[in-house]
Amino acid sequence: MQKFNNILVHSLVNIGDVLLSTSAVALLRQAYPQAKVTMMVRPAAADIVRNNPVIDDIIVYDYTSKYNTFWDMLNFIRNIRQRKFDLSVSFDRKLRPALIALLAGIPIRVGPDRIFDDKPSYVTRLFTHTVHIPHDIINTHQSENYQAIVRGFFGVEGLARPVMGRYTDKNINNADSLINLLPRKKYRIALCVKGTFKLKNWPQDYFAQLVDELAARYDAAFFIIGAHEDREYADEIINRTKTFVANFCGRTTLLDLAALLTKADLFITVDTGAMHIASAIGIPLVAIFGCTSPNRWRPLNNKSAIHYASLPCSPCAVSENECQTKECLTRIRVEDVLQSAANLLESRANSEGEGRSKLEHCDNA
Repeated sequence: MQKFNNILVHSLVNIGDVLLSTSAVALLRQAYPQAKVTMMVRPAAADIVRNNPVIDDIIVYDYTSKYNTFWDMLNFIRNIRQRKFDLSVSFDRKLRPALIALLAGIPIRVGPDRIFDDKPSYVTRLFTHTVHIPHDIINTHQSENYQAIVRGFFGVEGLARPVMGRYTDKNINNADSLINLLPRKKYRIALCVKGTFKLKNWPQDYFAQLVDELAARYDAAFFIIGAHEDREYADEIINRTKTFVANFCGRTTLLDLAALLTKADLFITVDTGAMHIASAIGIPLVAIFGCTSPNRWRPLNNKSAIHYASLPCSPCAVSENECQTKECLTRIRVEDVLQSAANLLESRANSEGEGRSKLEHCDNA
């Protein structure tokens, strides 16, 4: 196996994809434990790889910035060249980072023949080595598709899980300041109600009804997380409930969010990057899928429940205007999600009760 000492990996995609691609970095790290691994990401995903145990350094690249001129591009390429990487690995198959790797003189440039769909791309011409992804990528978990790049080029075996960046005392303090805004209850239930596009969103009335029915059954405090631009949408749901629900949209960084979710007993979410963060830190969660495939995007967490209507037309990649039915989420019933939430809460309560019982037994022995 060829030796590499200074490796650049790039994943200029959404938050969830970046987190899932860290599983491939973890596999790469197993093959080259002594190498320095630098990861290039977009600003929104920087916290995923900041203070991450499988990544040594990060490069934040905002190629959509209005200040990203031709001269900025040249300076960026010079910066990459000065770092003297001996290998680059693409987890996004995007033109801009592949071109940067070529112009920066990185001698070995590896990338997949496909990663998000089955369409061929001329970007592969910029790679020195193109790896075939052998799976049915629509029905194979995306983390496995990323790991196939590492296995295919390096010949390594094994399986790795996504790795979230470590949150700090500052993140914990920020999370605690939000938790202190909630009423004191036996359980804390977090919700993420809005995805990156409308066909991911479970109806607002359904979320409102779910909250009220959970509040009637359990002594629980509720809060909604999301981006700043999700605040108004979350407020619309809150206004339809009879229950107090805190709106924390826009009030956390990704590492604050990770720290905050560790303080929740349950997370109920649509298919979002936050779902993958919750999965990586291991909290119980209910995931609601619409037009996207749970086979490909499901949480890698054995304390999770998935709801998916599985219509003949899904999964799909059409826009809301092109969708003929708009039924993939409306067919997921509130009572079914409620039952999954109840099962996970009661399982958590039972396991905590067993833990206390064992501790008391040891104390009395």
